[in-house]
Amino acid sequence: MMDLGLLIIRLVIGILFIGHGAQKLFGWFGGYGLKGTGGWFDSIGMKPGVTMALLAGLAELLGGILLAVGLLTPLAALMIAGTMLMAIIKVHAPNGLWSTSNGYEYNLTLMAVAIGLALIGPGKYAIDTMLF
Repeated sequence: MMDLGLLIIRLVIGILFIGHGAQKLFGWFGGYGLKGTGGWFDSIGMKPGVTMALLAGLAELLGGILLAVGLLTPLAALMIAGTMLMAIIKVHAPNGLWSTSNGYEYNLTLMAVAIGLALIGPGKYAIDTMLF
């Protein structure tokens, strides 16, 4: 049952991050694409904005794919945790903890899940388990 639970966690978090990366990179799912996200990144001091949006989008998209399939799970977790740490530092920390005030509660939760998966492992239903 634990392996099934880990699979569910990896799939949900991984697919959500794939979507977030696609929002930044391609403007899919209501996102703003590189130009729009890059402009917003510039406005919050993350310069050059388009380059930073590209890096964040790639980290989310690739990290999400890797996490969902359970390949290079520690690297996937690092990519996801890193983007969430930057979101906390650059956007959410001044608003406090709670997401009802645009705080960092959700980002911190996602970081904990990603780091937890890296420490526990991806479970039996993962490419890592087949390869390593």
